[in-house]
Amino acid sequence: MIQVTRLNGLPVIVNADLIKFIEATPDTLISLTTGEKIMVKEPVELVAERVLAYRQQVESKSDSGDSCGAHGPAERRTKKTEDR
Repeated sequence: MIQVTRLNGLPVIVNADLIKFIEATPDTLISLTTGEKIMVKEPVELVAERVLAYRQQVESKSDSGDSCGAHGPAERRTKKTEDR
């Protein structure tokens, strides 16, 4: 999730995984895979940087085992059960 600012000054949190593309029209327009469009104050480059930072953060958590991936919780339960 990333935080951006609507043109009216209100902050909004956007699911970065749903962003289809970002364009300058001249204001920054975020188009989501759902078809929704959000006009924001931040420039395209800043929104893109926030998306990349978010994805890197998510990836680093999954690499370190902090994230509950598709097999994470089940594997942990199995190990705990085997230890008993």
